[in-house]
Amino acid sequence: MNPRARTYLIQGSLFLLTLVSTTVAGTEWMYGRLFLDVNSGLGWAEIRNGLHYSVPFLAILTVHEFGHYFTARYHQVRVTLPYYIPLWFGVGQSLGTLGAFIRIKDYVSSRKKYFDIGIAGPLAGFVLALVVLWYGFTHLPPPEYIFTIHPEYKKFGLGFARLAYNNIPSGERFTLGDNAIFWFFKTYVADPARLPHKYEIFHYPYLLAGYFALFFTSLNLIPIGQLDGGHILYGLIGRRAFQTVAPVLLVGFAFYAGLGFFKPADFALTGDFDYLNQLGNLGLYILALYISFQRINDNRTTALLLALSVVAGQFVVSLIWPTAEGYPGFLLFILILGRFLGVYHPETMDEKPLDPTRKVLGWLALLIFILCFSPKPFVTG
Repeated sequence: MNPRARTYLIQGSLFLLTLVSTTVAGTEWMYGRLFLDVNSGLGWAEIRNGLHYSVPFLAILTVHEFGHYFTARYHQVRVTLPYYIPLWFGVGQSLGTLGAFIRIKDYVSSRKKYFDIGIAGPLAGFVLALVVLWYGFTHLPPPEYIFTIHPEYKKFGLGFARLAYNNIPSGERFTLGDNAIFWFFKTYVADPARLPHKYEIFHYPYLLAGYFALFFTSLNLIPIGQLDGGHILYGLIGRRAFQTVAPVLLVGFAFYAGLGFFKPADFALTGDFDYLNQLGNLGLYILALYISFQRINDNRTTALLLALSVVAGQFVVSLIWPTAEGYPGFLLFILILGRFLGVYHPETMDEKPLDPTRKVLGWLALLIFILCFSPKPFVTG
C-alpha cells in the first residue's frame, strides 16, 4: 500500500471510529445510562437514536475542518484531510471526540494566509451550529418526553422539577453552563412550555450537539498560539504585538481558571493537620502552572515567578472576594496549550496589514468567541 493510500485509510478509519464513539456517547447522554452497564437496557434502537447527536455534531466539526482545508488549498498551501480524534471512556460521560485537526505541510508565508485559513473553519462551523441550535430549540418534543428517560418522574407529573431533585445529593446534579448564544435561544427561540429543565437538557441531542459545538468553537477561538483564534489575532495585530499579548492572555486565562481553587481558609492550622494535604495539593498546582508557563520565556525562573504571582494574586482576590470562583476544568487545557501547543505564533515573511474587510471579519470572529464562551461550561451542584 502506498503512503497516500495508507494515510487515507487512517483518516477514514478515524472518522468511522469517531462516528461510532460519538453515537455511543450521544446515546449515553440521551438515556442517562452507560453503554457498558449490563443493566442499562441500551440496545440497537437506542444507539440509532444516538445518531441524532453524532450526525449534527460531526457535521459541524467536519464543516469547520473543511473550511480550513479548502481555504488552505485556495492559497496553494498543502494540507492534509482532517484527522478525527475518537474519545469514549465507557466508564463515564464523554463528548465522544476530542475534535479533529488538519496538518499544514507547507510554510505559510503571510499574515493574510494564516488569517484566512484560521478564520474559515470557526466561521463555517459557527453558522452550522446556529442552524442545529435553531432546529433543536424549534423542534423540542412535548414535555412528556422526559418520562421516556425518567419514568420515575411520572408520579410527580409535569411539575416534577419542584420535587424530583430534592433528594439528589449535593454535587451530583449536572447541567450545562450558559453562554450568550445558548441563553438567547433558550430565552427567545424556544417554546417556554417545552423548554427542558436545566438538569435534563443533556437528554436533548440537538441541543447537546449545538452546545458542544459552541464549546469547541470557543476553545478554538482563544487568541493564543496556533489555535484558530491565534491565527486570527496574529493577522489582525501583527507579530510584535501578538508576541506581547499572547503570554498575557495565557497567564490571565490561568488566573481566572484557578480562581478560588485554593482559598486562604483552606490552610488554617487544624488539629487533624489537613492543611498538610492542602499544602501538597497547592505544590502540585504551582508545578502545573510552572509547566504551563515554561514556553513563555527561555528563563525558567520567569515561569516560576509567574506561577507564584498567579497563585498569590488568586489568594488576594479570595481574601477580598471570598465567593469569587473560576473554572478549574480549564486548567488541563491551559497545561496542554502552554506546554504542547505553544503560546507564540510562527513568524511570517510577509507582514503586510490586513485589508479592511478582513479586519472586520477578524473582530467579528473574536466577538463570536465571546458569544460562544461559557465561563463555566459544565456545572455540578
